[in-house]
Amino acid sequence: MDIVKILAIAGSATLLFLVFELIRRGRLKERYALLWLFSGAVLLILSLSRSLLEYIARQVGIFYPPSLLFLIAFLFLLLITLHFSAVISGLSEKNKRLAQEIALLRQALEELKQLSMKQVKSRDE
Repeated sequence: MDIVKILAIAGSATLLFLVFELIRRGRLKERYALLWLFSGAVLLILSLSRSLLEYIARQVGIFYPPSLLFLIAFLFLLLITLHFSAVISGLSEKNKRLAQEIALLRQALEELKQLSMKQVKSRDE
């Protein structure tokens, strides 16, 4: 077994282990972990099956099959980045809307305080 295959298997298995461990500890939600799990599983399968890796590499036109692993890992990282960008965009919108609602509530509270103070002053007079 060559060093590239050993490193690929170790890297893929480590990725899967870390994702499962983060999910188990509650540090990573399942819905965000799906792409990580899928990418780790695909990389592990391709790392274990040299013939499948060589077949796919030939079909794609890649002459050095282990470089296909890097290409697939890169594509998965792009997908994960795109997914997190969409999530962050949604959270940014929610954050902006919440800040606007808080500002409106503060304004309404200040108006109620002023109205209350006026009523107290008018009773005292």
